[in-house]
Amino acid sequence: MMDITMPRLSDTMEEGTIAVWHKQPGDNVKVGDILVEIETDKATMEYEAYEDGVLAEIVVPVGETVAIGTLIARLDNGKDSAPSAPVVTPAAKAQASSAPAPTKVVVPEIETDRVMASPLVRRLAREHNINIATLRGTGPGGRVIRADIDQFLAKGGNAPAGQDYATVDDKRGTEAVAISSVRRVIARRLSESARTIPHFFVTAVADAELLVQMRADVNNRLAAKGEAKVSLNDLIIKASALALREHPLVNASWVDDASTLMHIHHRVNIGVAVASGNGLVVPVITDADQKSVSEIGAEAKRLATQANGKGLSIEQMSGGTFTISNLGMYGVEEFTAIINPPEGAILAVGGTAKEAVVVNDKIEIRHRMRLTLSSDHRIIDGALAAEFMRTLTQIIENPWRIGA
Repeated sequence: MMDITMPRLSDTMEEGTIAVWHKQPGDNVKVGDILVEIETDKATMEYEAYEDGVLAEIVVPVGETVAIGTLIARLDNGKDSAPSAPVVTPAAKAQASSAPAPTKVVVPEIETDRVMASPLVRRLAREHNINIATLRGTGPGGRVIRADIDQFLAKGGNAPAGQDYATVDDKRGTEAVAISSVRRVIARRLSESARTIPHFFVTAVADAELLVQMRADVNNRLAAKGEAKVSLNDLIIKASALALREHPLVNASWVDDASTLMHIHHRVNIGVAVASGNGLVVPVITDADQKSVSEIGAEAKRLATQANGKGLSIEQMSGGTFTISNLGMYGVEEFTAIINPPEGAILAVGGTAKEAVVVNDKIEIRHRMRLTLSSDHRIIDGALAAEFMRTLTQIIENPWRIGA
C-alpha cells in the first residue's frame, strides 16, 4: 500500500486544496495517469501517479484544504497486503455527494468521469455552487466551457435550488461569502510581509514625455512588421531591469534574523503583478535585463493570458528577484505596495498623465509618472533606494537607453 500525501508544488506552498479527483476508489491507475488536480497559492496543478495500482482510498475530498505532507489518498500497488475491497472513508463518501469546503459552503458534486471541462471551468462551477453535470456543454464534443457557466449565471442560476446563505448582520445586510484558497494564501503572505519586513518608501516623479513618444515610434515600427505592440509597463520593466543591473544590492533578499549572510541575485528576474480572474498572481520575466522591449512585451502578454486562464506553471511564477505593480491603467496616480517575499523591494507604478511643468523657465504640458519603491530596510537603506530611483528616473527620461 502506498500513501499519497499533499505534495509541495511551489517554494511558497504551505497547503493545497483538492480541486478534482480524476480517479475514484476501485479505479485502476497507471503510471502517468492524472490522479488529482490541486489548487495551490499560485496555480491549479495536475498530480500524476508514479506507480501502477488500484486507488484504494480517498482521504481528502474535493474542496478541502490541507497542509503539505497530509495524507490525501492511498494506492494499492500490490507491495503490501491490500484490502479486500476499496476503502471509502466518510470524507470520500462526502465527496461523492457534496463536499463541505472549509468555509462550510456546500460544494455540489462534480462528476469528473462524465463531464468534460477545463480546470478553470470546474473552479468557476465550484465557486458559484453549480453542479457542472447539470449543464449542457456547448464546446467541442459536449465540453462545458466558460460561456456555459456565464449563461447559467445570467439566468440567475448561481446556486442550487433551496440553497440559502445566512445573513450575519441584518442591519448591514451582510452576507458571508466563501474566500478562495488563493485569496487566503495572499492574505496570509501579505500580512506576514507587512508584519515582519520593515518597509520604507521612496517616491520619485519622472518626466515621461520622451518615453511616451518612444513607445509610439516603436509601436509604429512593430505594426508595420505585423508584430504586437508594447505597453508603457513593458518599457518600465526594461528600465527597472537596467537600473537593477546598476544597483545589484537592490536585487537582493534578506535570509533570516539568525543568518550572517544576505543573498545578492545576479540574474534580474522581474515579477509582474497581474490581477487575474483567479486572484493576484505574479508571473516572472526571467533575465529581463537581457531581453528587448518587444520580447518583454510578448512574454508579458502571454503570461497575463495564461494567468487569466489559470494556466501558469509553478516555474513561470517562481524565481523572482524584484516585482513591479502597475495600477496606472486604473487611473491611480500614486500608491505603495507590500514587498513580495523573499524579494527585497517592489516598485509601485502610477498612471502617466499630462501636467503643467516648468521647462527652461517656461510652462509646458508634459507626461509625468510617479514611482514608489517599497524597500526592506534590513538590506536597503535610504541612500541606496534613492540612488536606484534616481537611476530609474534618468533611464525613463532618456529612453534611448532602454532600446527596442
